[in-house]
Amino acid sequence: MTRKLDVFTAAPALMAEWQRTTTLLAKAAIVEGGLTELVKLRASQINGCANCINLHAAIARESGETEQRIHLLPAWREAPCYSDRERAALAWTEALTRLSERPDLADAHEALKAHFTDEEQVKLTLTINVINDWNRLAVGFGLWVDPAVILAAARAAA
Repeated sequence: MTRKLDVFTAAPALMAEWQRTTTLLAKAAIVEGGLTELVKLRASQINGCANCINLHAAIARESGETEQRIHLLPAWREAPCYSDRERAALAWTEALTRLSERPDLADAHEALKAHFTDEEQVKLTLTINVINDWNRLAVGFGLWVDPAVILAAARAAA
């Protein structure tokens, strides 16, 4: 991947605000850590975002996700290692990420309502929106970040 543009240099104030906003949303929107990372990883897989796949797989591992669950994520419907709650979140993630393909939102939303409170549904949807936005920035402009840098910064901030 070749970087096309350094978005942080091109629009520093706007990107600083975007990072601040997404950090605030991420903190407020956490449903449960492992599920949040699976959702981010699955959306990134669908969008073909190598940067975010690499980053969120590393964060998922750091959060305690197993290699099996990370590797089986593209086949979550067939894999027995995901709970019904996780399946509902992944179906909602796929439906919203593939919105232009006109997915069956009704079925995905019914499953979502069965396993998530109204507040959790909003939190999960915001998480999906944010990762899809980051995927578009990363794919569009060829962004790449070393996950170790992000994880170190997160540890320092904690």
